[in-house]
Amino acid sequence: MLGLPLLLLAVTSFGQSNPKFKAIAFFTAHNDQAHISFVNEANPWFSEVARKNNFQYDTTSNWSNLNERFLTDYQVVIFLDTRPESPEQRIAFENYMKKGGAWLGFHFAAFALTPSDFPQNWDWYHEEFLGVGQYMSNTWRPTSAVLRVETRKHPANKKIPATFTSAPSEWYRWQHDLRTNPDFQILVSIDSTSFPLGTGPKPHEIWHSGYYPVVWTNKKYRMIYFNMGHNDIDYENKTNKQLSSTFSSTVQNQLIIQSLLWLGRK
Repeated sequence: MLGLPLLLLAVTSFGQSNPKFKAIAFFTAHNDQAHISFVNEANPWFSEVARKNNFQYDTTSNWSNLNERFLTDYQVVIFLDTRPESPEQRIAFENYMKKGGAWLGFHFAAFALTPSDFPQNWDWYHEEFLGVGQYMSNTWRPTSAVLRVETRKHPANKKIPATFTSAPSEWYRWQHDLRTNPDFQILVSIDSTSFPLGTGPKPHEIWHSGYYPVVWTNKKYRMIYFNMGHNDIDYENKTNKQLSSTFSSTVQNQLIIQSLLWLGRK
């Protein structure tokens, strides 16, 4: 019992009196100003969504909370900007998902590149769970894209228009093509009308063609990954001022909300 007060201090709760489900969001908010910016706006945004939809949204930067005892109290785990690094935390998360837990992940939570500070050293997560393997490249600067709904059959896409404009983001290209893996269902991808996508200044940061999934689910688990979650930041003038918001697209917001409510249903 002596450790319990410290554990509670590490969690911020936006509770409901009789919530439909409880979600816990893990974040680091140390690695990049664009990711920090996203976390800073995501936590109040999700707390308001929780209030309107009668679920409980808790948040913590203490990754030691990613353990079996703590997770038994939550129906949905959210990774806002990073992944767990310790073997104990990774085992706890894998077991949580294999026992029927649900997960919502954003942008950098799927990043892995060897060599880097975030190497691909977790095969279950990057190869099996997310399916895409390592990060390969990205667009720059963060820009909006026209996105295309790939399937109407998933509840997350209910009443989402066939194409819509996203909020600005940095878009990732991956090692593996999810279209070749029958375990995965691509929910949203970049529409060809988005090309050229990115403004550079480096030529390889501007995409002119290709197929890029940005929202998908692994049919073996209750999970959805969103490539969104990187705001535009004024790096050039060294002000670090936020220049865009991940939650500026009404349709994209509805997609996120419907995804979370689907994950949280009993």
